[in-house]
Amino acid sequence: MGAMLARLRRSLGVVVYDIWRYHSLLSGDGDDWLRIRNRAERLIPSDDGSGFACDWRWTSLLHAPRVFPYLGRRLMARAMERHAFFGDVKNFGDAGPAHNLDRSPEISFIVGHRGEARLENLWLVLRSVLAQTNAAVECIVVEQSDGPTIADMLPRGIRYVHAPSKPQGAAYNRALAFNVGAAVAKSDLLVLHDNDFLVPVRYASDLLARWQAGFEVIDLKRFIFYLSQADSVNLAKSATLPPNAAPVEIIQNLTGGGSIAVDRRVYWEIGGHDEGFVGWGGEDVDFWDRAMTRRLYPFGHLPMLHLWHAPQPGKTPQKDSAAMQRYHAMAKIDARERIRRLRAGRSDDVQQASSEA
Repeated sequence: MGAMLARLRRSLGVVVYDIWRYHSLLSGDGDDWLRIRNRAERLIPSDDGSGFACDWRWTSLLHAPRVFPYLGRRLMARAMERHAFFGDVKNFGDAGPAHNLDRSPEISFIVGHRGEARLENLWLVLRSVLAQTNAAVECIVVEQSDGPTIADMLPRGIRYVHAPSKPQGAAYNRALAFNVGAAVAKSDLLVLHDNDFLVPVRYASDLLARWQAGFEVIDLKRFIFYLSQADSVNLAKSATLPPNAAPVEIIQNLTGGGSIAVDRRVYWEIGGHDEGFVGWGGEDVDFWDRAMTRRLYPFGHLPMLHLWHAPQPGKTPQKDSAAMQRYHAMAKIDARERIRRLRAGRSDDVQQASSEA
């Protein structure tokens, strides 16, 4: 009875406070849908009104679509109407990517990966990256593992780099993968990108525009639509979503995670990624803390799709992971001090130094 009453209260709350807002913001032809938020939240618009930053510490799930999924379906459909994701990449894996190789890259996507379990997702992500328009893109896949396994499994036009585990047999180290990729990238603008994130075709050119305007760290994500297993499989097969596709959940902005861009010089000036984070979590929020000391553009205006995959081995709830516990200890240290220590090559002593803070 108690659970039933709680569900009824949630449903009534959405009917009274949220449905009318969603319908109003989704009814026009423009980009008012970008203003959708939870009822108690506040968005900060960019100077030109094209994007929005979340005025709270962490990202959040949209509540109303969890109660009434049709709202999430309508929001994702509107986002897909406004933004193409795969463009005109033909014969992917053979001749398709060549159009991105005829000039020096303006922007370098770095994708960390390990093993064959998510190879199908990785291919779809690479297709999304190579479909970027109005930008010369290079894409680097860094396999962070004991030994190379996918070097011969990637499409033409992708740069493959192997980053050996330190020590042998260690858990996945996303920070190490990004540092290795940043060291070999050919362009001066880096995109630190996950192997389960699909981006619209204008993503790279929009990042370049903000970078050329003088911003050093750029995060353009507004809504991240988490897809079901069935929709992810269908997308991998046909590069399309069925008309009735509905996201499992929708996250706003996902600050610092998933995909962000950073000036290459600035990347190293703030210490790169801290390789002391091993396993899941922590490294992205630590990097974001340090990135906030620079000229930051946090106003999201683009939708992205998150592919379904089985939970990675050893993944625990965020609050319980050793990496997140390490982050909370490090967060007691000012970000500028963390930068100083990382640049001095002493990343491993940052957690110990938290007792001094």
